Amino acid sequence: MATLKDVAALAHVDVSTVSRALNNSSYVHPDTKARVMAAVKELSYKPNVLARGLRHGKLNTIAIVIPKINYSIFSHVAFGVEKEAQAKGYAVIMVNTGNDGAIEKESLNKLRNSFIDGMIIASTGNNKRLIRDINTEIPVVQFVRCFDSNISCVDVNYTEIGYKSVYHLYEKGCRRIAIINASIPLAPYMERYTGYKRALSELDLEEIAISKESLLQDIYYGYECTLDLLDKYDDIDAVLLAGDTQAMGALRALKERKISVPEQIKVMSMTGTEVGSMLETSLTSFELPEEEIGSQAALMLIRAIEAPKDQKPSVQHLTLSARLEERESTM
Repeated sequence: MATLKDVAALAHVDVSTVSRALNNSSYVHPDTKARVMAAVKELSYKPNVLARGLRHGKLNTIAIVIPKINYSIFSHVAFGVEKEAQAKGYAVIMVNTGNDGAIEKESLNKLRNSFIDGMIIASTGNNKRLIRDINTEIPVVQFVRCFDSNISCVDVNYTEIGYKSVYHLYEKGCRRIAIINASIPLAPYMERYTGYKRALSELDLEEIAISKESLLQDIYYGYECTLDLLDKYDDIDAVLLAGDTQAMGALRALKERKISVPEQIKVMSMTGTEVGSMLETSLTSFELPEEEIGSQAALMLIRAIEAPKDQKPSVQHLTLSARLEERESTM
């Protein structure tokens, strides 16, 4: 493998001149630079990115830690992170924890000891102390799941989503509004439930909530919880679900029970994606600005990475707005 010295020898210059030519750090005569670049091409020289990064104090590499890549919200956020990071000259390492606190802890310790400049994370909430410690070494930005107010984050107002969802269904004539919630204490689930309960209290409606002991809040979760709801209550007229994947399961369960949507029961997703608009019965949902969440988290992190040591930004909390999209499932 060719070295910097080999390039210098072939171009008939010293090593420092090659370094200046490659890094554009100071003026190098155009003829000299042309000789250097010709030597680089002839020798197929590739700079040692790791060594150069260590010399300059950063490697232009960030990590994004997500719970489940197959959840559309996280894949879309990750796309936003990667798009913005690449535009700023950063590479992205993606880590999938499977919503498992132990795997998350192991992954965080590995990342902590690797060569990254910063981290973006949607945490399980089980490793707050570890994440806080890492934040003292490199910048950390939370997204969607914001457990620690002492660490910067980008999220949406889930409490408002839960609250407004109930009112939307109430305006459609619903009075027996059920919510399928998660059994695990993740911030978005807790906040949506808080908004749901507040709206019910104001409207003097009865709470109808159901959950299962499961880490996989997926289409099958929505399906099974909906069947449980139907077995326990024969008079519900609306079902609120955390996201489109759960709502798809709910629609399947209702179809199997020969219950028409929206005539008999209205269905609404509190975390919508483009998938919901393409279903046989399109889903009313609060659409999250997923790609923007990723973009803003990347920008927030990169600003912290690139700020001078004596001018590090203070903790920032950015809350973006979700947009209500009414479709067939509540009309």
